[in-house]
Order: sequence, then structure tokens, then C-alpha cells
Amino acid sequence: MAKKAKGVQIRLTRSLIGAKQDQIATATSLGLRKIGDCTVQPDNEATKGKVAKIIHLIEVTNA
Repeated sequence: MAKKAKGVQIRLTRSLIGAKQDQIATATSLGLRKIGDCTVQPDNEATKGKVAKIIHLIEVTNA
């Protein structure tokens, strides 16, 4: 059996309209473009930094 990789599931819950340009760039780098978009990212320091920057726009759960 293969091990399941640890990661976090990130869902965009609020619109990027009116967000700062760097917050939009951060959401795009995570693969989030429209409300409801979901992505699974590795649970590392880089991802945690991105999440902290746009935490008011997203919902984070363990994957």
C-alpha cells in the first residue's frame, strides 16, 4: 500500500475582488481563481506562509 501524502486542503470562500494585488497573486499561486476552487497543497512552511497571508479569504482543512 502506498502512503498517503500529508497535505492541507484549501478552498477559496471569498471573492478576490477588492483584495490587494499581492493577495491575488498568492491565491493564484495556490491555484485558486474562483470562489469554490479547491486545491491540496503540501503541509510545509511555504504553504503556511501563503495561507497566513490570505486566511481571511480561504478555508483550510487537513487532507
